[in-house]
Amino acid sequence: MHTHSHSLSALRIESSGVPIYVQLREQFLRLIGAGALQPGAQMPTMRQVAVAVRVDLNTVRHAYEELERLGAVVLVRGRGSFVAEAPPAVESRQTLTDLETLTDLETLARQTLAAAAALGVDPLALSHRIAALAAEKEDVR
Repeated sequence: MHTHSHSLSALRIESSGVPIYVQLREQFLRLIGAGALQPGAQMPTMRQVAVAVRVDLNTVRHAYEELERLGAVVLVRGRGSFVAEAPPAVESRQTLTDLETLTDLETLARQTLAAAAALGVDPLALSHRIAALAAEKEDVR
């Protein structure tokens, strides 16, 4: 059985005050975003993760459920967890309603805040940096 040793060895739990399931969720999101876990790839089993980072299986289950709720992972009963396929490009998402767009923005904002917290980054400093980068991007156009 494939042990997913690369992704498991990348996982680190820190005593930062950030809940362990949040740390796991954010680390998996980073691995997916970096391409270390490709769309369609099977995720390590919850038990493998629990053993590798020495945490309770229910904590890992919570992280995986969050990843599924965010649309990053698809849980298939009896088969395992898989990295979700990439969402369609913005141009092909023109049919989204304003409510769906607002929900997407809310989810992205919450993910970003959780990642900032996991890294110990001040959320206001992050928001100022994002605004500055957005302004730079507008200036380039």
